[in-house]
Amino acid sequence: MEQKTDIYYSALTSCDPRFDGVFFVGVTSTGIYCRPICPAKKPKPKNCEFFTSAAAAEKALFRPCLRCRPELAPGYAPVDDGQRIARQIAGYIEEGLYHEGTGLEDVAAEFELSSRQVRRIVQNEYGVSPMELILTRRLLLAKQLLTETTLPVTEIAYASGFSSLRRFNDAFLKRYSMPPSRLRKEARKESSSTAVPESLTLQLSYRAPFDWEGLLRFLQVRASKGVEHVDGDLYQRTIHMDTYKGWISVRNNPKKNVLNVELSHSLTPILSKVLKRVKELFDLNARPDIIMGRLSTDPFLAETIKRIPGVRIPGAMDGFEVAVRAILGQQITVKAATTLAGRFAEAFGAEIETPYPSLTHIFPSPERIAKLSVDDVASLGIIQRRAECILEIARQIQSGRLKLTASTSHDIIENMTAIPGIGPWTANYVAMRVIHWPDAFPKEDIVLRKKLGGISAKEAEDVSQKWRPWRSYAAMYLWRR
Repeated sequence: MEQKTDIYYSALTSCDPRFDGVFFVGVTSTGIYCRPICPAKKPKPKNCEFFTSAAAAEKALFRPCLRCRPELAPGYAPVDDGQRIARQIAGYIEEGLYHEGTGLEDVAAEFELSSRQVRRIVQNEYGVSPMELILTRRLLLAKQLLTETTLPVTEIAYASGFSSLRRFNDAFLKRYSMPPSRLRKEARKESSSTAVPESLTLQLSYRAPFDWEGLLRFLQVRASKGVEHVDGDLYQRTIHMDTYKGWISVRNNPKKNVLNVELSHSLTPILSKVLKRVKELFDLNARPDIIMGRLSTDPFLAETIKRIPGVRIPGAMDGFEVAVRAILGQQITVKAATTLAGRFAEAFGAEIETPYPSLTHIFPSPERIAKLSVDDVASLGIIQRRAECILEIARQIQSGRLKLTASTSHDIIENMTAIPGIGPWTANYVAMRVIHWPDAFPKEDIVLRKKLGGISAKEAEDVSQKWRPWRSYAAMYLWRR
C-alpha cells in the first residue's frame, strides 16, 4: 500500500467510526496493528504504518490488537459486520426500535448471530452489556424530557422505551437515587405553566463553530415545497416515520451551542428516532476542530475556512427523499430540480395538517412510489430515464435490497452505481448526505470543477487527494467559495 501517512493519521486521530474497516494501523514500537477506532493512546506518526487490509498488516509481521480486535472490523468479522452491528444496535435503541418486548435473540437474528455473539460485540465496543446500554440510553432521554418538557411522567416513561411506569420508576430510582417526580418538581420551579402543550421543545448540543446560516441556505434552495421550509434562521419540515406523522421546527441558539428542536406532540412515541435523524440532518456529531485543522493546511481552502468556520454536511431525515432529489438534479439546475421535487411531493405525498401554512405534505414513501408506473412519474415533467431510476430505487428499498440509512456501509457508492441511471455524482452525493461518508467527493459536479479552475473530473479527483479523508467537507467549502 502506498504510504499516505498524513491522510490516514488524520483519520486515525479523529477516532471517527466511519473509517473503521477502511484501513488499519501498524504500530512499529509495539509490533501491534489496530483499527482506527481503537481506544488505546494514539501512536506518534513516525511509529505508524498503514494498511488497507488486516492481511497486509499481518504479512508485515504485525500482530492483532487485543483491545480493538481487528477481526471484528466491518468487512473482516466472520459475519462481516462486527463494529457496525454494535452501532446498529445502538441505533435501534436511539430510534426506539428495541422495545422491552423484544429479546436480544430477535436483534441477533437480524444479523444472523447468536445472542452471545451480540453481547460480546457490544461489550467490546461500548464496555457495557446490551441491556446496560439500552437502560442508559432510555434513562438519559427520560431525564432530558423530565427537565425540558411538561409531558406527564407516564408519557415520558413510554416515550423513553419503558413498557410500564413501574419499571421506569424502579430503574430511575436505582440509577439516580431519586424518583422521577423529584426531577420534575425541580424543572417545574423554572416554569410558570404546567399545561401540556401541543408540541415540546428539546435541546441538542453541538461543537462550535457551526455555520448554521450556510447550512440553512443549502437546505433552503433544495427544499421540496410543502415538505420543507426555511424562514430566516428557522428550519421546518414534515415527518412520517413508521405510522406516525408530524412536524419539527429547529432554531439555533449559538450562545449555548445548542439547537432548540420543537416537534409536534404526535411524534412523542418515536421521539428517539426523530432526535437521531435531526442530529444526522444537521451533522451535530462533527468535529470541526479536526476537520478544519486538516483542510486548512491547503492554502486553496484556508481563506474560505477562516471566513466560514464550522461548515457542516447537510444530512437526511429520509434517505429515499435525498436520493430522489439527487436523481431529479441530474444535469439540470438546482432551482429546476427543486421545482420538480415539489411537484413530486404534492402529487404522490400525503397531505398533513400543521400549524404552518408552508408545511402541507409528507414526502412520498418508497412503498407508495413502487406502485406507480413510469408514465405516472413522467407526467410531472420528469424524463423517462429518471422516472425509471426513481421507481427502481423505490422498489429496491421496499424489497430490502438497498438500504439508505446512516448505518449503511460506505460501499453504497458501488451499490448505487450498479443501478441504471445512477452515476458516480449521484452516488457520491447520496453517500455524503445520507450515510455521512466524510470522504465522498462528487468530482463530476460542474460547480466544483469550475471552482477548481474548470478542470476535468479526473483532474478534480487528483486534486482532491490532499483533502482526504475529509473530501466531503472540502466539497462543501468549495461550493461556498
